[in-house]
Amino acid sequence: MEKIQYKQLLEAGVHFGHLKKKWNPRMMPYIFMERKGIHIIDLNKTLESMEETAAAMRQIARSGKKILFVATKKQAKEIVAEAAQRAGMPFVTERWLGGMLTNFSTIRKSIKKMQGIDKMLTDGTLENITKKERLRLMRDKAKLEKVLGGIAALNRLPAAIYVVDIMHEHIALAEAKKLNIQTIGMVDTNSDPTQVDFPIPANDDATKSIAIVTNYMTQALLEGLEERQRDKEALESSTDEDEAAEMRREFNMGEDDEDKDKSDRRGGPKKGGRTPGGGRNQGGGGKPGGAGGKGGPGGPGNRRRTSRPPQRQRP
Repeated sequence: MEKIQYKQLLEAGVHFGHLKKKWNPRMMPYIFMERKGIHIIDLNKTLESMEETAAAMRQIARSGKKILFVATKKQAKEIVAEAAQRAGMPFVTERWLGGMLTNFSTIRKSIKKMQGIDKMLTDGTLENITKKERLRLMRDKAKLEKVLGGIAALNRLPAAIYVVDIMHEHIALAEAKKLNIQTIGMVDTNSDPTQVDFPIPANDDATKSIAIVTNYMTQALLEGLEERQRDKEALESSTDEDEAAEMRREFNMGEDDEDKDKSDRRGGPKKGGRTPGGGRNQGGGGKPGGAGGKGGPGGPGNRRRTSRPPQRQRP
């Protein structure tokens, strides 16, 4: 990703702040000077904040988590919606419903209702109901799509939210902080930068300023998604290599066992051979060194009877 240049920010009007009387004292570290009653934002601080925020968003995308884009201001709706769709991220550009994060289970029910109406449209179920009921369902669908269409694919809470104007989206910001969700936002000279985890000091009213910052963050997200895809492919290839190595190892072990069985059959004792205890191996062997089986040299059938010679009598 090409780093954004100081000149590009200057041409987009990112440095223009609000009137001096509207400023927030906590924005002092990000203000460069005052000119004709208007505060000028330090673009060096803006560049540093953008690089830091882009790295954080890239890491979130690489981990497979979602970032919710929030911008209900008129001049930011189309820019943010287009950027979020390009990155495949959820977005809210219409009215923020209270509890969209803190009461997410109820919001999911409304999303399922909208998806159910879509399914009825595709399979032709709406043709079997009355015209009045069909019109009512179509109105409900249009209303739900307008508010919840951007988060229809959001199955769980996002890992972070990106906000264009933190003062205008204070409800979304409060819900995210309550749930310990990371917050990223553009902060103008009338905002409190301590309200977000990753503040980006910039003009949050001009369309060019909103576009250049949002597009840069989106580019970082796309890079994170590409890195995730490469990691996944590398993991699959390494898994395939491990499985192939395991199969080769099992095959070699099978060949070794087969060779061992063949050698055992060639060098084993023959049937009916003599045993170390003498006699033929029939009817069970005798004790070591003793009589063998029936008919063996030490058996009862071949035992010789010996008689003692008569003793001489002494005269």
